[in-house]
Amino acid sequence: MARRSRASRDRNMAATGIPASPNIQRRLPFYDVLDDEQLTKLEAQVDWLIEDVGVAFRDDPEAHKIWRRAGAKIDGDIIRAPADWIRDLCKSAPSEFTQLARNPERTVTIGGTNQVFAPIYGAPFVRDLKEGRRYGDMDSFENLVKLTYMHPNLHHGGFVTCEPCDVPVSKRHLDMLYTHMTLSDKPHLGAITEMSRAQDSVDMAEIVFGKEVMEKNCVILGNVNTNSPMLVDKVVTEAIQVYCSRGQGIIVVPFILSGAMGPASTTASVTQAMAEAMMVCAFSQLVKPGAPFVLGNFLSSMSLKSGAPTFGMPEPVLSNYVIGQLARRVGLPLRCGGSLTASKIEDAQAAYESADSMHSTMLAGANYVLHAAGWLEGGLCTGFEKLIMDADRLGSYQKILDHGLDVSDEAFARDAYGEVEPGGHFLGSSHTMRNYQTAFYEAQLSDSENVESWEEGGSTDMRTRAYEKWTGMLRDYQPPPIEDSKREALQEFVARRKEELPDAWY
Repeated sequence: MARRSRASRDRNMAATGIPASPNIQRRLPFYDVLDDEQLTKLEAQVDWLIEDVGVAFRDDPEAHKIWRRAGAKIDGDIIRAPADWIRDLCKSAPSEFTQLARNPERTVTIGGTNQVFAPIYGAPFVRDLKEGRRYGDMDSFENLVKLTYMHPNLHHGGFVTCEPCDVPVSKRHLDMLYTHMTLSDKPHLGAITEMSRAQDSVDMAEIVFGKEVMEKNCVILGNVNTNSPMLVDKVVTEAIQVYCSRGQGIIVVPFILSGAMGPASTTASVTQAMAEAMMVCAFSQLVKPGAPFVLGNFLSSMSLKSGAPTFGMPEPVLSNYVIGQLARRVGLPLRCGGSLTASKIEDAQAAYESADSMHSTMLAGANYVLHAAGWLEGGLCTGFEKLIMDADRLGSYQKILDHGLDVSDEAFARDAYGEVEPGGHFLGSSHTMRNYQTAFYEAQLSDSENVESWEEGGSTDMRTRAYEKWTGMLRDYQPPPIEDSKREALQEFVARRKEELPDAWY
């Protein structure tokens, strides 16, 4: 996919007031930690799990029919298959694909050397500096969608940035989809928790993009988890049948806490994640060859004393690097990592754990990063300040990945040495004047001034600065344009489906 021109991006910003936010196209090499001999040993374990242990596909008779028609043998509900066959099926999924956004300037490419950052997903609680911790509601959800739309370092809207717990479970997916489709024009995910909700997501996407566009392009993705260890339930297989049968994408993520849903071994857990995800990828290609698929890995260590999950620890950090190598060898886009922490607020623990987790995610080459911003409390809570703080740091990662080290003639600054005498300074040199606006990344939330200036400004900490930042952003928010006919069609669809659905709170 061709990179968008700077002039095109500038036109988009002028039209909307919001910077264009295409994904990162990395120039930095991947950080590979294992050699070929080690990778071959891990792949042998993956093949053994696929062939000898097998993966259960449960509670979906149609999924069993699909496997049987393809020639697979089923023992109860366990699928065992030749590993070569499964790997060949995985090869039919694209190694790189494009998800269209409503605004073409925000279309993203997933896979290859591209990296896409999206916010936290699925938290039932929210927290901010003034109102504290509380259940998520529709007002909070709308504000988080607006902030994600406005921040240039977040390329994708995700979906459940928080759970709007004031709307019935049976209907809230409709409100969330409508919010993403009207208050933002970035790409986003759809619902997966029940087959009809996945269908609603695809149907609403068709209203926005049109049937003909949807037949030829990926415009919406679903994100599902296997039920580790070695179990795929109907939430996964039914979502695949809805999304992939229409040529839309699916992200499949084994969620493994080593010691609980996987052995107390990073090596075993990583290979288990690969086996589970590859089996589901093969199933998606039986549903529709060529359907976009993202291989996921969400591996965390845990306290074997209390059972509490831990984040940013050396084991999951290492797993990010390893899964990156394995995913590239099988030829599939990767989702892993994020700005993860077990901390309850934006404190030093949150900073250390999130930084280690996200930095390894970046170097590992994760093509789609859910939970890149806003994650607190082991994923139970979305922090408004955390969202903005994390997104600010994503800008520094983006510069490292997207720019690398400039070795142009301008970067060597030879003319500057002709202007500056020994012992002088370069502050006023022509080279500095030409480059002072772009030479270094400027973190918006960091305070690098002297202590006197900091005290004169109120002695604020980063949480306070982040609060001021996001509240100011919401005051300045302007919705992106959308055709009246599409808005009305979406409203009619949501109203009709809400009439058809009973209220359910579970």
